[in-house]
Amino acid sequence: MVDEVLSQSEIDALLSALSTGEMDAEELKQEEEDKKIRVYDFKRALRFSKDQVRSIGRIHENYARLLTTFFSGQLRTYVNISVASVDQIPYEEFIRSVPRTTILNVFRMDPLDGTLIMEINPNIAYTMLDRLLGGQGNTESIMNELTEIETVIMTQLFEKTSPILKEAWASLIDVDPILDDFENNPQFLQMVSPNETVIVVSFNTTIGDVSGMINICIPHMVLEPIIPKLSVHYQMQTSTIKGDLEAVKKISKNLQQSSIEMKAILGETRININQFLHLMKDDFITLDKTVNDPLLLLLNDVPKFNVQLGKVGNHVSVQVLEEIKGGVVHDE
Repeated sequence: MVDEVLSQSEIDALLSALSTGEMDAEELKQEEEDKKIRVYDFKRALRFSKDQVRSIGRIHENYARLLTTFFSGQLRTYVNISVASVDQIPYEEFIRSVPRTTILNVFRMDPLDGTLIMEINPNIAYTMLDRLLGGQGNTESIMNELTEIETVIMTQLFEKTSPILKEAWASLIDVDPILDDFENNPQFLQMVSPNETVIVVSFNTTIGDVSGMINICIPHMVLEPIIPKLSVHYQMQTSTIKGDLEAVKKISKNLQQSSIEMKAILGETRININQFLHLMKDDFITLDKTVNDPLLLLLNDVPKFNVQLGKVGNHVSVQVLEEIKGGVVHDE
């Protein structure tokens, strides 16, 4: 709140009203006290800070991109998934917000306690099923009870998303998500107490011409052990360290696959142009090394080893005698 600065005329008018009884000082004081009181709803206890909620949102933005790629390949059609909102609400409110008939995937998040729910809007779920069964996937229709075959098909589809969830959470903790249950009636799911705080990440989802929502419900008990890791500082520090390690690994891998030129110098000599122009068959060129002298082995034209000429099978070879470092010879 920005403090308001009164002009001199306003101050005089206020003092005049107080002195004449038009305004009561006690009433003004009470009004100021009333402004400081805020209503707090204990059913909507906020157990996560804004920074922590934003961190969860960033993690699931990456998850949305991964899911977009996955479902595009599985359904062979245009898919777009993006984070719409991240809220903390009571579990009871989440259950009331989902349709009576929907798709609910319950993931166990070992080694964390508790489970995570992925709720798929009926329009989106029906479109996915229609595409998997060879249809166009553009019919918006109310989903009835799934048959056993349809349930198996949908279960297998969402089981394949477990590695994606693992990858998205990797910046926080190494989890092993497992699809533990598959339901289409939210009333059968009572994971936590109704007043338990949960984080609900909502995704805008488009498959072909059909749009709908996918919701991820994460109970507080799942996130409680890793709440300190949700701070912005930890996220930046972790991402920096991981980025540095990945860069080192990538550079090392590229270096190991790099090609270098290696050549052994039998010897050298100097002749003039006239001698070079008059070289004939069977002429001899005298080098600066004898047959018993070690040869110089160059790596990309840099002297690296003194070697001895030899033969392995039908191949000419060299045996390393000593290493050359900075012009100094080191015996092997």
